[in-house]
Amino acid sequence: MPQDIASIESSYKLFVEQVVASKLVWGLQNKKGWANSHADVNEDITIVPFWSERALAKASAKDDWRDYTATEIPLNEFLESWCIGMADDDILAGINWDAEMFGKEAGGLDLALDILNRLKEIQSAIKFTKFDSLDEFIADVSASLD
Repeated sequence: MPQDIASIESSYKLFVEQVVASKLVWGLQNKKGWANSHADVNEDITIVPFWSERALAKASAKDDWRDYTATEIPLNEFLESWCIGMADDDILAGINWDAEMFGKEAGGLDLALDILNRLKEIQSAIKFTKFDSLDEFIADVSASLD
């Protein structure tokens, strides 16, 4: 049964809160690479699913993804490499998908900006390798979205 838009947005906000708190994002990986899917509206759009908790990722390792393992990604790496890379490659992030692979699909830069702004709101200390500060990273992503 499809979720309503409010539930999807609530799950997305929970994802942002949880990854900011834990400084980890979870994906599914096997020896061939990371789990991915295609958008319902366009088979040409690739989506890589991510979860805010290991248990959620692990629960999705079934059917076509049964040989995948829940794998953690440090938040700074997720923001600097994954989100920027997905934006460059026109790949979307599937956020906290449920067992039916349903949930919000977000662009890499939009997702990064939401996480970065939340990190700033709570004044969280996080180190980046490609940016000198959180403010510099936010400015860079914001400029890319304009």
